[in-house]
Amino acid sequence: MQAKRRRSPAATIALLPTWIAAIFIYIGTMVWSVRLSFTDSTIFPSSNYVGFAQYAKLFRTSRWLASLENVLIFGVLYVAGCLALGFVLAASLDRKVRFEAVFRTIFLYPYAMSFVVTGLIWQWILNPTLGIQASVRALGWQSFAFDWIVSRDMAIYTVVFAGVWQGAGLVMVIALSGMRGIGDEQWKAAQIDGIPIWRIYLSIILPQLGPALAASGMLLSMGVIKTYDLVVALTGGGPGTATEVPAKFIMDNLFERQNLGLASAGATVLVLSVVMAVVPFRYALSMRARKR
Repeated sequence: MQAKRRRSPAATIALLPTWIAAIFIYIGTMVWSVRLSFTDSTIFPSSNYVGFAQYAKLFRTSRWLASLENVLIFGVLYVAGCLALGFVLAASLDRKVRFEAVFRTIFLYPYAMSFVVTGLIWQWILNPTLGIQASVRALGWQSFAFDWIVSRDMAIYTVVFAGVWQGAGLVMVIALSGMRGIGDEQWKAAQIDGIPIWRIYLSIILPQLGPALAASGMLLSMGVIKTYDLVVALTGGGPGTATEVPAKFIMDNLFERQNLGLASAGATVLVLSVVMAVVPFRYALSMRARKR
């Protein structure tokens, strides 16, 4: 006990810079941004408070509303697609296929790349004059068309494709580790009963992966809220506002339109979205821990 008491001051001193950085840099800048959202700040910060005028203006802006709709579509399809594809990949590798390590590396490799690189790769693949459409037409199918990236109605789905291609590997690794933790007794019992393999994964394995898939979904959801570089690299937010997202709206108002107050209001809304996404998940984890 005395040794622990002697180490306490040293540990506190060692952690002091981290606490200072967390309080003054992260929390301080967050509070500062919230404060600016209630002012009429433009290029430079202002102390002229205007109440909720910036928020009212924000939700009257068609571009902001379009960005919310786009991020909702992207978020639902991106998270669902990553979870589904990641689970399928994990189930495939769980069968102990040959060269498993090679396939696992190939499937996980896209997640190691930045969203900028992913966006540039898919921009080339989906470019009507350079990518899939041009390649298929070069083979003789001149009527083939795959120009989603320049279509206002379909462009957001190209962002989903790129995102799922990158994020599915994360879900695969987490789900595969969960599958490897399930005892062989369940497999033997199911095989004795003659249950098909696909039914074993859906009815027996999948329910036991609930916590792992929930954690994966939370990580993916956090990435959805701050999506910026993938959209900028892939579509630039276009055509028009077809792939506009809140983070891009904030950055454009902050650096191009010099509207600091409106950008801060948008950032505050995103912070509240993060809190609303994290709090239920943390509450569910705490309730699960209490039941145990």
